[in-house]
Amino acid sequence: MQETGLPSGQTIQLVRGDITAETTDAIVNAANAHLQHGAGVAGAILRLGGPAIQRESDAWVKTHGPVSHAAPAWTKGGALPCRFVIHAVGPVWGDGEEDAKLSAAITGSLRVADELKVASIAFPAISTGIFGFPKERAAGVMFAALQDYFGKPSGLRLVRLVLYDPATITAFEKAWHDHFSPKH
Repeated sequence: MQETGLPSGQTIQLVRGDITAETTDAIVNAANAHLQHGAGVAGAILRLGGPAIQRESDAWVKTHGPVSHAAPAWTKGGALPCRFVIHAVGPVWGDGEEDAKLSAAITGSLRVADELKVASIAFPAISTGIFGFPKERAAGVMFAALQDYFGKPSGLRLVRLVLYDPATITAFEKAWHDHFSPKH
């Protein structure tokens, strides 16, 4: 595990684990714009969280339309140990403006977490699976978005980046050291 404290009071952690087992107030789902939770992180969240998550997701899309990068949706956590699932749409690598879209998804998720008045949130490595975003680059974008967001007041106190597979962990650890290690 890696951990750092920000001047604004938040703790950021990089951990190996399963996001569906996180006991943070909210977890982030790497979703698609229509919130059809079939494979990857979204499929695991739906399998373990139960059908209520898909029902709430369908109702969200019916009411609000497709989810954008900057404005994630949210549902209750169903049978998961978290209270909320924030459904963030990450970019597909090759569609253009990927860094900006990923940054918007992270910032939007943090904003929704503050609106929900939660103190802790866990993120997966958004867009680094089937969406093809290079892992180390995604990590750098995510870390920068976190630091930028916490330049203003927030009720969030703990942000966990929960990574599952060895390749993702290695890439995020390298970016962590590049981003958070003291510069000499």
